[in-house]
Amino acid sequence: MDQESKPRKTRRVRRAFTDEFKSGAVRLVLDQGKSVSAVARDLDLTASALQHWVHQARADRSKGRTGLTATEREELVKLRKEVRELRMERDVLKGAAAYFAKHQR
Repeated sequence: MDQESKPRKTRRVRRAFTDEFKSGAVRLVLDQGKSVSAVARDLDLTASALQHWVHQARADRSKGRTGLTATEREELVKLRKEVRELRMERDVLKGAAAYFAKHQR
């Protein structure tokens, strides 16, 4: 079978959803007890995306007892970026200190 006769899977176009849409979908799962797969199928979503939204909503509702809240997640991203920048600055300063120590008379 040559490559031209193989059916190609088309990639799904990345869509953006409003916060209201996401919270409505999550409410169907958490408050009305519907399954993630059923709601995803009904709303033409991927089950993995809806599962991620549900997991995040559970963390937010439990104030972080089951995972990171949205606020904590944002803070974690910010702190990781800051740590990365500080490490780079430290490495530059280490190199400069080594250079001057080596070339000092």
